Amino acid sequence: MPTFVYKAIDGAGRQVADMLEAPSRVSAIDLLTQQGFCPVMVEAGEAAAKREWRRPGFRIVSKAEVEAFTRELANLLAAGVPLSRALNILSREAARPTAKALWATVHDQVAGGQSLADALRSHPKHFPAITVAMVRAGEMGGFLDLVLDQIAAFRSREQDLMGKVKAALVYPAVLAVLATGILTFLLIYFIPRFSQMFLEFGGSLPALTKAIVTASDLLVRFWFVLVLAAALAGFGFHRIRTSPDGRRGLERTMLRIPMFGVVVGRFALVRFCRMLGTLVGAGVPLVGALQVAREAIGNQVLADTVSGAIEQVQRGNSLARSLQQCPVLFPPSVVEMIAVAEESGRLDKELVRLAGAYEQELDRRLKMLVALAEPAMLFLMAALVGTVVIGMLLPIFNLQELVR
Repeated sequence: MPTFVYKAIDGAGRQVADMLEAPSRVSAIDLLTQQGFCPVMVEAGEAAAKREWRRPGFRIVSKAEVEAFTRELANLLAAGVPLSRALNILSREAARPTAKALWATVHDQVAGGQSLADALRSHPKHFPAITVAMVRAGEMGGFLDLVLDQIAAFRSREQDLMGKVKAALVYPAVLAVLATGILTFLLIYFIPRFSQMFLEFGGSLPALTKAIVTASDLLVRFWFVLVLAAALAGFGFHRIRTSPDGRRGLERTMLRIPMFGVVVGRFALVRFCRMLGTLVGAGVPLVGALQVAREAIGNQVLADTVSGAIEQVQRGNSLARSLQQCPVLFPPSVVEMIAVAEESGRLDKELVRLAGAYEQELDRRLKMLVALAEPAMLFLMAALVGTVVIGMLLPIFNLQELVR
């Protein structure tokens, strides 16, 4: 039965918004009237969602809501509930209007004849390509409930891993912002007062002091030019990052940075192994699982290297032998463990185990990077501030010469 989104005025004069099922729009209006509501807007779920989707702020459906939707849908399907009915249940029980309308749209698309994968593909901001590919594999293989449960578990682990990375970057980022703020304050407020005093004394200033005073004067007089230059630089960086060639260049540079490049590689390895192990364990064919897991890497340079390995697997080579061509992503020890797992028939379990083991290593490397970044940022901040202070104190040591 079609779902309708409505807004109405109740008997107390309050506006309410909800969803209901009815054979037609006219029946929905009659049903609302019988319940004592005065209908303001009644539209089919998909049409209303598309209209509301253009409203500012409506598109916000959190990752936690998407994860809960995926897990609950898996539970309903595992219990034998038909897909259309399960989607309808989830749309009715959604707590927030944004999620309610999104689930209703997916329900209407599936009820209209689309596959679940095609319905999810029309909402790329909430269901990435890797999720769509896994759902499609589950629909084709007849194990959609298992795949959805695996997606929810994978997204949960991904959020935990991303949370660790973000938490590790918080303190260095705070120090960088603090150093920038202090340096800007010194150049805008502190330096001009000293430079005016030096001008009154006359005489020549040390080279360091002249450079600091010049930088302060430029910042005070042409701050808008610097802001514009920063905005243009940010825009240019965004364009480079969003273009395929520019993104590959940035990712290639990150991989070459000492220590940081290893962390990027381990992060990609964890995502790849966990996704591939999940898909193989769910019964997805190896080539299809590799193609989906490649999208989970998150680094296009490393994903390109995996593409060659996929071609080797398609030609009949073993997975371990194919992955030997990607030493940046797969160390020799990982390749050997995958080879043993292939021979023993427990590839899925070994891949998941490798993901857990290297996730622990990644956590240790992140902690080490933070431990090194903290003193480095403190040293840099002290060096910048100290240079400014020393540069302004140098003329005071020659105060007698300046007075003459």
